[in-house]
Amino acid sequence: MKLGKVEFCHFLQLIALFLCFSGMSQAELSRSGSKPYFQSGRSRTKRSWVWNQFFVLEEYMGSDPLYVGKLHSDVDKGDGSIKYILSGEGASSIFIIDENTGDIHATKRLDREEQAYYTLRAQALDRLTNKPVEPESEFVIKIQDINDNEPKFLDGPYTAGVPEMSPVGTSVVQVTATDADDPTYGNSARVVYSILQGQPYFSVEPKTGVIKTALPNMDREAKDQYLLVIQAKDMVGQNGGLSGTTSVTVTLTDVNDNPPRFPRRSYQYNVPESLPVASVVARIKAADADIGANAEMEYKIVDGDGLGIFKISVDKDTQEGIITIQKDLDFEAKTSYTLRIEAANKDADPRFLSLGPFSDTTTVKIIVEDVDEPPVFSSPLYPMEVSEATQVGNIIGTVAAHDPDSSNSPVRYSIDRNTDLERYFNIDANSGVITTAKSLDRETNAVHNITVLAMESQNPSQVGRGYVAITILDINDNAPEFAMNYETTVCENAQPGQVIQKISAVDKDEPSNGHQFYFSLTTDATNNHNFSLKDNKDNTASILTRRNGFRRQEQSVYYLPISIVDSGSPSLSSTNTLTIRVCDCDADGIAQTCNAEAYVLPAGLSTGALIAILACVLTLLVLILLIVTMRRRKKEPLIFDEERDIRENIVRYDDEGGGEEDTEAFDMAALRNLNVIRDTKTRRDVTPEIQFLSRPTFKSIPDNVIFREFIWERLKEADVDPCAPPYDSLQTYAFEGNGSVAESLSSLDSISSNSDQNYDYLSDWGPRFKRLADMYGTGQESLYS
Repeated sequence: MKLGKVEFCHFLQLIALFLCFSGMSQAELSRSGSKPYFQSGRSRTKRSWVWNQFFVLEEYMGSDPLYVGKLHSDVDKGDGSIKYILSGEGASSIFIIDENTGDIHATKRLDREEQAYYTLRAQALDRLTNKPVEPESEFVIKIQDINDNEPKFLDGPYTAGVPEMSPVGTSVVQVTATDADDPTYGNSARVVYSILQGQPYFSVEPKTGVIKTALPNMDREAKDQYLLVIQAKDMVGQNGGLSGTTSVTVTLTDVNDNPPRFPRRSYQYNVPESLPVASVVARIKAADADIGANAEMEYKIVDGDGLGIFKISVDKDTQEGIITIQKDLDFEAKTSYTLRIEAANKDADPRFLSLGPFSDTTTVKIIVEDVDEPPVFSSPLYPMEVSEATQVGNIIGTVAAHDPDSSNSPVRYSIDRNTDLERYFNIDANSGVITTAKSLDRETNAVHNITVLAMESQNPSQVGRGYVAITILDINDNAPEFAMNYETTVCENAQPGQVIQKISAVDKDEPSNGHQFYFSLTTDATNNHNFSLKDNKDNTASILTRRNGFRRQEQSVYYLPISIVDSGSPSLSSTNTLTIRVCDCDADGIAQTCNAEAYVLPAGLSTGALIAILACVLTLLVLILLIVTMRRRKKEPLIFDEERDIRENIVRYDDEGGGEEDTEAFDMAALRNLNVIRDTKTRRDVTPEIQFLSRPTFKSIPDNVIFREFIWERLKEADVDPCAPPYDSLQTYAFEGNGSVAESLSSLDSISSNSDQNYDYLSDWGPRFKRLADMYGTGQESLYS
């Protein structure tokens, strides 16, 4: 059978593709230069490139450049006149071409995962003219994949949760591994999954990577967390395939599969009977292995004799049942209570109801302990009433209290005076009878709230308190009076019968039927010709004029006495005076001025006369002030000379003493109190061995009459002295008196005294006392000779 040109061309193309996939290079085909070469087109070309896809394995590790293929033009006769050049991706850097033979080599290691193919262009040039002999042709070098990448879990490690007690096959999580190899070539990128750790609890789907539960009834309370190791292997899991692993942490989440249980079947608590209402008696808790909302409890009292006395609530933080008191406990009434308490989960899971009831019960016994209680009043509040007219000592009411304890100790009563500061009431300590101690006045205090104390006789520290509200009943003991201070005016041109004031009254009393006042003029004012009164019968009255033509110069003020009587039994009355001023009014009857000065001045002194009198008074006051000032300037000084009193001379003492700390060398008290008796004092400036040589003590007490006379003389002189200051002054009297116990402190008279004191010891005191030894020693005669 003879092939046509087109069919022959297709046949050659199929042969070329077969040889390429079989690993043969295109260069081998180009060696038969006598045969024509075809491009991918349908027409035959006499001179053309041989090009197609070249295939190169990745990851070549040899030392020599890797041969890729050969380019050849049928123009090339093999005489070296044709030169081949290469351009495009990787030309010269990765791929090189032999310009004489057209052989292509790869100089670097290639990685398909970095770049899967390279597009290059080939050109055949005349070596002499450097002009192309063939059109430029483009070809592709594809990198053939090898299995050089292991699967990787890009999202690992994984964490997941699944409810406990889940059935077998429950999906937990899906893991995914990726392989960088070519998925279209071979099995290098085909991955299968397997579980290396976590069996027999979990399994994994080989193709999808979905992890599922493999065991039923996995209990969180037994083990709540599992660590799984998942492997992904390429080459469909065959030997020689690469693998990667990841970890998956699976946590079992809680479900309500455990009922609450009390750890004990019964509890007992002791409480004192004095425990206040709402106090906590006990805390109980039912154990639940679940957590969170699945462990939330509800407690209730389902039975027992303390249903109305106690109640139970739940502590939301600890899920404890809190038992509290609702009513007061009384040991004498009941000594113990028994409660049946149930604990149940708030939200039970119906899937696990078959496991049993999700509730539990326990018994709580509460023992009431006896305590010494204070006395209790028969009523929390005693309302009492008493008239404000009651006499002192009258009985108002009685309170009663008793000791609730079995001892029933007697009770004594008293009033808390902090609630009865004015001591209006008394109470009998034994009977609790309350009486009045003072006169009561409802208008001062209408209600007295007092506290009565009840103390046990055997134990006064136990005190009960009762409250008494004493209401003071009103009697008619206050007369009515004007409701306000009225400022009433009447116009000079007022007409007869004109209303000039409307008055009303108030009364401090509060009659049960309300007030009713009656107004009238007193007997003395009934026949006056100026004003009249009209009772309006509504607790008000109107004042009217009886005449016209009031004149301020005749009388500027009128006083109208009004009698007001109340409706009490017996009724009380009072007389109130209404002051009415005569005023000058405008045409509308509005008062303009009510001053009567313009009419009074002509009858008395004129304004000029009053000013003159005031000027004279001021002049006299100025003269008196000048005279007093001049007398003060002529005042003599208060310094006395020697002729007036020689006893006030300044005396100098050459006694050095003991310095600032010498407080005992001289007894200063003798100068202040003449009746003091001096005792022997130890001097600090005298050595202990010669203390017996100190001055003898005096026991005599002189009369102080001379001092009294001296002070009175000076006081008289100060009183009659015209130059003495008119203010208090402090005068010092430096007078010791005759026969003073202290005697003279001066040493000037010692030389002329007839004292038999021997001062020879002064010479033994050292050079500091040499001067005194010369003055008072045995050689004193020669000193003044």
